[in-house]
Amino acid sequence: MLKSEIVNLPTTRYVGSKQKIVSWIWHNLQDIKFHSFLDLFGGTGVVGYTAKIHGKKIIYNDLLKFNHIIGKAIIENNREKLLQEDIDYILKKGEGHYPNFIEKNFNDIYFTEDENRWLDVVITNISSMKNEYKKALALYCLFQSCIRKRPYNLFHRKNLYVRLANVKRGFGNKTTWDTPFETHFREFANELNSLIFDNKKDNLSLNYNALNFPESINADLVYIDTPYFSAHSNVGVDYRDFYHFLEGICNYENWEKYIDRKSKHQRLKKDKTPWEDKRKIVFAFDRIFKRFKESILVVSYRSGGIPTEQDMFSLLKKYKAQVEIIKRDYKYALSHNDGKELLFIAL
Repeated sequence: MLKSEIVNLPTTRYVGSKQKIVSWIWHNLQDIKFHSFLDLFGGTGVVGYTAKIHGKKIIYNDLLKFNHIIGKAIIENNREKLLQEDIDYILKKGEGHYPNFIEKNFNDIYFTEDENRWLDVVITNISSMKNEYKKALALYCLFQSCIRKRPYNLFHRKNLYVRLANVKRGFGNKTTWDTPFETHFREFANELNSLIFDNKKDNLSLNYNALNFPESINADLVYIDTPYFSAHSNVGVDYRDFYHFLEGICNYENWEKYIDRKSKHQRLKKDKTPWEDKRKIVFAFDRIFKRFKESILVVSYRSGGIPTEQDMFSLLKKYKAQVEIIKRDYKYALSHNDGKELLFIAL
């Protein structure tokens, strides 16, 4: 550890998050010599943040804009924090006109009418901030607040009624759902400020499609945690669909033209990737392994997926002389299948 006080990790309720097993992942990497760490499918940033704690130069990358902003807030940012005056400015409605895009377009879908109005105000206030890191920090707090107030922590269907219904519940936490946005925001701001530290490296947060990652940017170790495609399913995990509302917040002024008006929950128009197509996924892995064949390759994976464990091993062996598979039992939230978490280390 670089600093004894940095012992916590970012809170996350993200599908497929490695938060609960990141210590296991790092335990298996700690004896490998490397200085720079590319988190190619960065997601919540917990793996990249752990590498930052251990003094590595981090290049965080994710195709989704809201994840890129998370990476900018907790990985690229080494110093900036949200001061009380920043938080007060963000949460207070000022003079003049405020847009009402969410209030107008997301009525009775995810949040109440008053909450939708609050979101329009806060997003507008954040967009007017001059400091890009403070803006990223504020958006991080807003993203986490939105997720926390959602049943299943997702935006995959129109189901505000689940939260509002006066019925006995076998899941979820209605008290958390009904806690005001402002309370959640302030709590996340306090948590986030405790996460910010300088590891004396020029870390980066990028927003590229991994299959078109710039040839000019490389790292000693490339960590790969792609969306998972179960062999028992005909569709892969679509993170953009799960979190489209957060992605929309990042493009607030142009959000309207990207909405799929045929969907009840006003998702974004589909933008399919190879990770959702079982006919293309093996080729996509091969392309990435070839691109980064000069680096140490570490792949987080699960048993029962496409490609199979043996196929993944064979793909890595095309480019690396030594491939090790480390396994442990693990079940993800919302998953109906028990399985093993796999870690491929290719040297």
